[in-house]
Amino acid sequence: MDFLRPASWEEALAAKAEHPTAVPIAGGTDVMVEINFGRRRPEYLLDLNRVGELYEWETGERSVRLGASVPYSAIMRSLRAELPGLALAAHTVASPQIRNRGGVGGNLGTASPAGDAHPALLAAGAEVEVASAARGTRLIPIDAFYTGVKRNALRPDELIRAVHVRTADGPQQFSKVGTRNAMVIAVCAFGLALHPRTRTVRTGIGSAAPTPVRAEAAEEFLNAALEEGGFWDNAKTVTPSAARRFADLCAAACDPIDDVRGTARYRRYAIGVLARRTLAWTWESYRGTRRTTEGAA
Repeated sequence: MDFLRPASWEEALAAKAEHPTAVPIAGGTDVMVEINFGRRRPEYLLDLNRVGELYEWETGERSVRLGASVPYSAIMRSLRAELPGLALAAHTVASPQIRNRGGVGGNLGTASPAGDAHPALLAAGAEVEVASAARGTRLIPIDAFYTGVKRNALRPDELIRAVHVRTADGPQQFSKVGTRNAMVIAVCAFGLALHPRTRTVRTGIGSAAPTPVRAEAAEEFLNAALEEGGFWDNAKTVTPSAARRFADLCAAACDPIDDVRGTARYRRYAIGVLARRTLAWTWESYRGTRRTTEGAA
């Protein structure tokens, strides 16, 4: 196994173009596990640790451009206000040591349905910035990024450069079911984001289908219910019947399997519970914000 160590982004793209089968490694929290257990033996490893720009982020008016290697610990520490859902998901990742090494780019590159960042990125409405030496840069909507079990939309000569995540304009939540409180792969996970600016709701489901998915039918139902009931304006409590229907539709969006962490039946049930709880939490937070705003006025 050869080890490639580019010193710049341009050198990294050139190396990937010359060796399309090279496996990128930055935090190494996924890749090294596969290598150590003999599940993977790539001909080339492409070490991105010296590419400084991958560890940088920029906060704009409507979005955050998050370098692919920005560690989870930095997201938790510095971007909790802008990216609350992703910060909550980052808090559940493994251990402090891994949160100091791993980043969102690794989660996206591995594309495991159990990756903790995926539900939050889906709910927030992210775009993945990728590049190649031959074709330049393109943005892939997060909905189109996952193409199968541990497969993504990257071309052989492309690398993930950054993730563009909409700055939160409303409450966001992330919940995860695991067999213990730390160092655990999700049995299932759920992300929810309210977008008052567009009066829409987005979801993200992890570890309950072959790829991370959104519960689009549930979103459409809740968007219509909130609009028809004037809830965005009157900030009343969402009715129990609407919350139950939303939860049922989220559970129906799953296509889970039985494995050592949990059964398909349990995963589907748990997603419904998480959907109902996160809706209650986010909506109550939105109601509190509305009351504060009206009181100030």
